[in-house]
Amino acid sequence: MLPKPKSDFWRVGIVPAPALELLDPAALAHVSSRITWLPDPGPWRYLADPFGIQRNGTTHVFVEAFDYRTKHALIERHELGPDLQWQGSEVALARPFHLSYPFLIETDGDVFMVPESHKAGEIALYRARAFPHDWVRETALLPDTAGAEASLIYKDRMWWMFFTIVGPDARDQRELHIAFSDSLTGPWKTHPQNPVLVDRAGARPGGTPFVDADGAVILPVQDCSRTYGGSLRFLRFDALTPEHVAMRHLEVDLTGDLASADHPDGFHTFALCGDLTLIDVKRVERTHARHLVNLRRRLRKFGQRPSSSA
Repeated sequence: MLPKPKSDFWRVGIVPAPALELLDPAALAHVSSRITWLPDPGPWRYLADPFGIQRNGTTHVFVEAFDYRTKHALIERHELGPDLQWQGSEVALARPFHLSYPFLIETDGDVFMVPESHKAGEIALYRARAFPHDWVRETALLPDTAGAEASLIYKDRMWWMFFTIVGPDARDQRELHIAFSDSLTGPWKTHPQNPVLVDRAGARPGGTPFVDADGAVILPVQDCSRTYGGSLRFLRFDALTPEHVAMRHLEVDLTGDLASADHPDGFHTFALCGDLTLIDVKRVERTHARHLVNLRRRLRKFGQRPSSSA
């Protein structure tokens, strides 16, 4: 008999606490009963990679919406009221290629998004012409780069980008790269030390970079040593200049079971959103039904191929 395939299902939560209060596993476990979870998207779908913005009492949460039946993802926007009651959702951005990790930036009155679009071979910047709607591609920050999980921060009058590169042997799960620029729209330069870190246990970015009380940049990173997105760690940069980078992991390890008993198998996003923190956690399912989902997807794809003429 065929083995049962593995399927990852992610769940997005809104934690009613600011990020700096959650750098302790016990603190996250303490507030777990008060986490607001986005609705179940239905069979063979999941929501992941949450990033958000609060405006006029409304919390806008942008997520990757993935469907196993197509193996394709787009960006959805979920709206929550002042009491975090879910108000509805809509497609925010869709492209012929896979989109995920909708990293958000507010600057000079504009809202930008840097979604993962490695299948398009670029790290691109999108702008909302009428937030939260009407997203348009502004420019490629790093063209000809199959980048993933691009996470940006403005510090010391310079923009910094942390990202990984999709490649053979799960390269994107073990290498951290950095780029920097005087302007958000570029030109961007890649760091001469790239990859600045090679470590499957904590190199792939996983959320919003922030600055600690001592002025050092802290980057959430994923521990993929056991499984993809197995847990969430934090990387502290003791030096971050265009010439030199030095870093170390903090003694913090956030796992899915701290937030949800039903999703104990992974934790790979930690995003700042005002006085809230956005997270996602994972459960792993193994079932023969996945074979049927895969077969139907292949048959649909085969049926969409143009017929050859004599």
